[in-house]
Amino acid sequence: MDHQQVIRDVTVRLPMASTVAEVCQATVDALARYTPATIAVLLHVNGRLRCVAATGSWQVFATVAPDAGIVGRVFTGGRSAVVPDISTDPDHIPVRPDVTAEVCVPICDPAGRRIGVLDVQWTGPAELAAWRATAERVAGRLGARIMALGGPAESRSEKLLRHAAAMTAATTEWDLLATATRAARDVSALDTAMLVLSGRSGPQLSEPTATPGELETRIRAELAEAGPQALRAIVARAHRYGTGHTLGEAGHPPTEEHDPLVRAGVRTLVAVPLGSPEGGGVLLVAGERLLRPDPRTVNLLELLAGQAWTCLDRLRTLDRLREQASSDPLTGLRHTGPFGQRIATATPGRTALLAIDVDGFKTVNDTYGHQAGDRVLIGLARALEGALRQGDELYRIGGDEFVAVIEVSRPEEAVRVAERLTEAARRIGRTISVGVALPRPGESPELTLRRADQALYAVKRQGRDGVRLSAA
Repeated sequence: MDHQQVIRDVTVRLPMASTVAEVCQATVDALARYTPATIAVLLHVNGRLRCVAATGSWQVFATVAPDAGIVGRVFTGGRSAVVPDISTDPDHIPVRPDVTAEVCVPICDPAGRRIGVLDVQWTGPAELAAWRATAERVAGRLGARIMALGGPAESRSEKLLRHAAAMTAATTEWDLLATATRAARDVSALDTAMLVLSGRSGPQLSEPTATPGELETRIRAELAEAGPQALRAIVARAHRYGTGHTLGEAGHPPTEEHDPLVRAGVRTLVAVPLGSPEGGGVLLVAGERLLRPDPRTVNLLELLAGQAWTCLDRLRTLDRLREQASSDPLTGLRHTGPFGQRIATATPGRTALLAIDVDGFKTVNDTYGHQAGDRVLIGLARALEGALRQGDELYRIGGDEFVAVIEVSRPEEAVRVAERLTEAARRIGRTISVGVALPRPGESPELTLRRADQALYAVKRQGRDGVRLSAA
C-alpha cells in the first residue's frame, strides 16, 4: 500500500469541496479507494459527536455522546487509538458484527483544539500502524479545511428544529421568551433579538432574559424615550404589511416607524409579526452591521415566530385554566385546594386563621333568591379584600364561609384585623361573625381551623356580628 498516494489523493480532493459535509465525504471516499474498511468522520456539534460522512454500513450511529465508545475516548482524550482486537476493548461500539480491528484519530483545528474524530474499522487483516500514521496526517489536513469553511456547525434548519423543541418544552413564559430570543439570534446570526408583546396598556417590550448587549441596551433606551406610541407604530407596521427586513441601503432613509432603532445604531433589521393584530406583537431581530438578510433567513425567522407564538398562547391558556381551577368562579377568591396548601405552611404563634361566616345569609337566599345571594357574596368578598393588609390572603371555602390567613406578631393583632373585617362588612350593609385561632406548636392546620370555627360559633350564639379569639 502506497500511503503517500493516499495522502496526496485526499489533499487534492479537499480544496475542491465547498462545504464541511462535502469535505468530510470527499475524505471518506478517497480513503475508501485504498481500503475495504468502514470509514466515518464524526464532528463535535451541539454537545454530540455527529456522523457527517461515512461509507456504507449495516448501521451508522447518527450521533454519539462525546464520551461514548472508542470514538468518545479518542475525542475526550485527544490521543489516537489502535485496537487490533475489538473484542478486548469494552468501549467498542458495534457498528457491524464482523469488525475485528479499529483505528481512531482525533481531528483538530490548526490551533490544536479537537473538533471531531476520523474512525476506520476493518473486518480483516490491515497494517494498523501504517494506517494510524496515514489517518493522523489526513485528519490534520481535514481539520484545517473544515475550519477554513467555518468549522463544524448545524444547518440553520437544524438549529430551528432544536430551538422549536426547546420552546415546546418551556414551562414558564420567561423560559419561552429566553429560548425564542436566543433562537432568533442563533438562526439569523444577528446581534440581538427582542419581543414586543401586547399588554393591558398596549404593546410592551419584554424584559431582558439575559444580560443585554450594548446594542440591545441602546435600543431599549431609545424605545423607552420614544414612548408607547413608538412601539404601537412598529407593531402596526409589521401586522399591516407583514415581515419586513433591512432598514434599506446606505443613503436611503428608513421608514419613520423605525427611527428609534436607527438612532440606537441598528443597521440591519428583521421585524416579524406575532399572533393577531389585536393581541399579538412583533419579533425584532437586529444587528449593527449593514447586511442584506437572504429570504431563507427571513423565512426561518417567520417559522420561529409562529412556533414561539403557539407555545406562548399554550402557556397562557394553561395559566388561565390553572387559575380557574384554583379560584372560586363566583368571587374570584382562591378556594379549598390552595387554602389547604397555605395552612399546611402555617407558623405556630405567627399565622392566624380567621374563620368568617355571613350572618343571615340563608334568609337572603330564601327571601330574594340565589342571584341576590350571589351579589351579596361578591360584594362582601371585595369589601373583605379591601380591609385586609398587603400579604394577607382570603379564601372562600364554602357557600357563605370564608377564611383569612394572616401573619401577626401577637394574638391581639389578629383580633384587630378581624375587627376591621366586621367594620368593612357593616359599611356595605352586612354583618359577619369571625373566629380567630393561632396554631399551637405541633398542632395540625385542620385542628387550628376547627378551633377558629368553634370561636366563630361562639360569636353566633352571643348574637353574631363580632369577633372571638380562641383560647391559646
